[in-house]
Amino acid sequence: MNRDELLTCLMALDFVAVDLGLFLNTHPNDADAIEKYNETIAEADKYRQMYETNFGPLCQFRSASRKAWSWSANPWPWQESQNPQF
Repeated sequence: MNRDELLTCLMALDFVAVDLGLFLNTHPNDADAIEKYNETIAEADKYRQMYETNFGPLCQFRSASRKAWSWSANPWPWQESQNPQF
């Protein structure tokens, strides 16, 4: 997968996670929704790891530094040049 494809998948999965989280705020005992939420988080983590391995950190607070502190050296995900082109 290229950068745009990975970012698109992550945006979709993160949207689903937020939406399910909102649903669970009002339906805290819905076992199906809890299962889907956990599956979505696990899948998003997989894609996030693939992105960060290939293209660098997405979040300063959630990304481990491998060699040197590279957060400020990479194009930031919210910069227009880094957003997927639809």
